[in-house]
Amino acid sequence: MDTTKNNNRVLLEIKNLQKFFPIRKGFFKKIVGQVRAVDDVSFYINEGETLGLVGESGCGKTTTARCILRALKPTGGQIFFRTQAGQVVDVATLPNDEMRPLRREMQMIFQDPFASLNPRMNLLDIVGEPLLVNGVKSRQERTERVAELLHLVGLRPEYMQRFPHAFSGGQRQRIVIARALALHPRLVVADEPVSALDVSVQAQVLNLLLGLQQELYLTYLFVAHDLSVVKHITDRVVVMYVGKLVETAPTEELFYQPKHPYTAALMSAVPVADPRVRSKQIPLSGEVPSPANPPSGCYFHPRCPHVVEECHTKTPILEEISPDHYVSCHRAQELELAGIGQADSNRRN
Repeated sequence: MDTTKNNNRVLLEIKNLQKFFPIRKGFFKKIVGQVRAVDDVSFYINEGETLGLVGESGCGKTTTARCILRALKPTGGQIFFRTQAGQVVDVATLPNDEMRPLRREMQMIFQDPFASLNPRMNLLDIVGEPLLVNGVKSRQERTERVAELLHLVGLRPEYMQRFPHAFSGGQRQRIVIARALALHPRLVVADEPVSALDVSVQAQVLNLLLGLQQELYLTYLFVAHDLSVVKHITDRVVVMYVGKLVETAPTEELFYQPKHPYTAALMSAVPVADPRVRSKQIPLSGEVPSPANPPSGCYFHPRCPHVVEECHTKTPILEEISPDHYVSCHRAQELELAGIGQADSNRRN
């Protein structure tokens, strides 16, 4: 798949996205600071591709995803979405009455299949609820559509009278996927959709997502922290650290030749499926900085093994160092960092 930016194929483009949460103290709840959960993040997604959004817990991945869907209202920035009709709208500033019809084209798969399903509703009501809310009043029509969706995700239509407690974790996640597809969306935001599942079930759900993408021409924003999963399913990857974007590149290039020290450290933590290969994880000193009180200069400099004086005072800008490979690091051009492909080769030699 062509992963380079083509304005005729771009479905979603994020420009300088920000989401700050106020810190309040005292009897009068005076604002004394801000949590910079997402700070100046920019990327795009081509129609029909899968973009991975990765980073440690608390780096702002889920907040970014929720801002895109307007589950959270952004503090600043722009979120351009190309609708089915071909019109480009800014989701960040769209009024609520204009946002509602757009939600049919953007849906979410939640992380926890146990918490995201109402235990008091059967499958017909759970999967059919988006249809009911969006004007499909005929119960017969909803029943037929739910049966079609259940078959699409590998479940038997006669299950629609059962309740969520009767299903395993993998089956519940299939139900969540069916609900997300009920309104024929073009963009699906998957927030760590397999992290709560057993490894064997993860593979089945990932293959299901890939098959549905081919069949329905879906576009995925895949939020995850498991890089082995990201490598399997994505076309391009965006790496975040403390609310900022530090690197983005096509998946194969990013995994083979990362250019940011943080990305290289993440790669080193991925286990290699070969007992003859010794793992060489890159240790990171210190703790992840608080987004309420980030360090000066590069946010990663307190933990970076390649830090120089410039990193303490000057904030790096996101620069393109090769086609569609952007890095926010002062030393990106000079560092030779080992990726997963390189590391595997070096360890075997």
